[in-house]
Amino acid sequence: QVQLVESGGGLVQPGGSLRLSCAASGSIFSINTMGWYRQAPGKQRELVTTLTSGGITNYADSVKGRFSISRDNDKNTVYLQMNNLKPEDTAVYYCRMTLRIEDWSLYYDYWGQGTQVTVSS
Repeated sequence: QVQLVESGGGLVQPGGSLRLSCAASGSIFSINTMGWYRQAPGKQRELVTTLTSGGITNYADSVKGRFSISRDNDKNTVYLQMNNLKPEDTAVYYCRMTLRIEDWSLYYDYWGQGTQVTVSS
């Protein structure tokens, strides 16, 4: 059973910073892509950023230059450093990992439970 657990969300003032973490546990053979998504009230879930095992990153235009994704493969953990936060960044943030549990298995997507980020003065 694979579980993804996020942490690091909270309330921050505009211009502030937060660092989110997402750790995967359970039977994991390898992880390909790690990423972050977010969903604001009344809106669809959207991509924030992804990072492949080969080091290729992809960022939404709205967060370029402010957010940074990184990963620790030894810890099966992905991080999201968020700087210069804006009220429009307020959302529930979800991590997603594409992984396989055995060397012969297919890759599947797993999601975390979400962590709330609120940017407000």
